[in-house]
Amino acid sequence: MTAPPADGVHTARAHLARGGAVVLPNAAPLTYVVAATTPYAVNRAKGRPDGQPVALWTHHPHTTDLVLRALDLSPRAAGTARRLLSDERVTLLVPLLREHTPPNWLAPACHEGWTLLFGARWGPLRSVLDAHPVLYVSSANRTGHPPAATAARARAVFPDDVPVLDAVALPGTTPDAADAPPRAATTTIRMHPDGRVEAHRSGAQDRPYADVAAYVDHLRTAYGPSR
Repeated sequence: MTAPPADGVHTARAHLARGGAVVLPNAAPLTYVVAATTPYAVNRAKGRPDGQPVALWTHHPHTTDLVLRALDLSPRAAGTARRLLSDERVTLLVPLLREHTPPNWLAPACHEGWTLLFGARWGPLRSVLDAHPVLYVSSANRTGHPPAATAARARAVFPDDVPVLDAVALPGTTPDAADAPPRAATTTIRMHPDGRVEAHRSGAQDRPYADVAAYVDHLRTAYGPSR
């Protein structure tokens, strides 16, 4: 196993610019993810079929604006969706408008009338992400393996031609403390047109709660109509 490149940020930027997939870190308690400017690069890095749906990374405000216009959400629900993506950093499964043609670049994140959105926007990663308003993303794992919680684990499971940006290569970041809670992939929340939310998949955000249902109850209270 080789050490992380000294100029990891430069390598990640250059690889994304060439259309390649890159494994990127997230703030705790989230795991690493694999991202690219095409869905095919993400799927190939993970060892999946080229056409398998991926999530759209709504890290760029303008991209988020365009996506929200294509969704079958009430105005209030759309505002809540924006906050869940940016503040809670969950992954959202949201309905598409039936009579509206979504942007072509949204299609890889769509399946049977729903689209999958990943919203984490970690400050230290902005210098890598901001040049690419449209990015596709998935958990940093090969099929059948858990998402990588560390750069070392990501390097062990991804091919050599998929660079891994170690979190400690980013300015102002430090390794996780020895007693830090284990990292996990994001909780996925399904949102209905009226703003009703329900759990789709348990993950990092619901770990501090009794179960994922308790976390959903928290979301309903914190982001409900009374807010």
